[in-house]
Amino acid sequence: MGEDLRLRVAETEDLTPSVRRFVLVDPAGGPLPGYRSGAHVAVSTPAGHRRSYSLVEPGSRAPQRYVLCVRRDVAGRGGSVSMHDDVAVGDELAVSEPANAFPLRRARRYLFIAGGIGITPVRSMVGELRARGGAQVTVLYLTRSPGETAFLDEFATDGTVLHHSSLHGRLDLWPYLAEPDDDARVYCCGPTELVQEVLALTVHWRPSRVHVEDFAGVDALGGRRTPFTAVWVPTGARVPVGADATLLAALAGAGIAVDASCASGTCGTCRLRLLSGEAEHRDLVLTEQERSAFVMPCVSRAVSEELVVGPAGPVDAAGPPRPAFGGGAAVH
Repeated sequence: MGEDLRLRVAETEDLTPSVRRFVLVDPAGGPLPGYRSGAHVAVSTPAGHRRSYSLVEPGSRAPQRYVLCVRRDVAGRGGSVSMHDDVAVGDELAVSEPANAFPLRRARRYLFIAGGIGITPVRSMVGELRARGGAQVTVLYLTRSPGETAFLDEFATDGTVLHHSSLHGRLDLWPYLAEPDDDARVYCCGPTELVQEVLALTVHWRPSRVHVEDFAGVDALGGRRTPFTAVWVPTGARVPVGADATLLAALAGAGIAVDASCASGTCGTCRLRLLSGEAEHRDLVLTEQERSAFVMPCVSRAVSEELVVGPAGPVDAAGPPRPAFGGGAAVH
């Protein structure tokens, strides 16, 4: 993982009572590292949280700003509250370079399904497609009420299907998904319930045509929970990972410090190098290429009986991998 950027908060704006828009720029006025639509950045909040937020503007090779939106969630883990309560114009934040686990792929037709703040990556992709032209784009934007709809005026005038559940109940998605289309791609971002519904309604589609992103993060102990053993390369310690424990928690219990923040597979802080074994990747951070070399211990598990892991720093030819975080900070 590269070093963070130090970016200045140039502007904030409340789009709804709970959603705030942040504009981040280089304090020296220079261009920022480029990204493709659907990308996200990880932000270190003033309260010490590390959270991932989608970039809401279309991708650019050398953008002058990053724009992200954060929904205040008082029932969350504190990151969004810190962004709302502790960040002001003029402040500087540590921000990762963009990464993209939800890339926009080519197709003749697109169906975007966004629930609530899940509109953020969808907005960037739809903006790029409409500027490019040549593809059919359908957007379903589902929110509770007009007052809780970020970018309401923008999406109310561009042909988007706006649906507010407090006024009209749940939207029936089946008419949009009943007929599989190999020339189309479905993109869905929103609450876990919406993502699961879309996956259930597209079981007859080719899996490569359906793309989802769950901004709520990953249930670390959902799905298969087979015990396995982790081998920590720097010391050779063999650490049992029980069915009811995460790899991250098992390492911490064995006295192995790994820096961590979100514990939901969305921020990338706890990334470890995967040296041997087959991981069951559950995170929302690593690209397909990165998954052969890294694993996110907060949510991912093992397919094989054993995973050999170490710090995510560069491999030293004279010894084990060097720690990526100056020896590692305590898990928090």
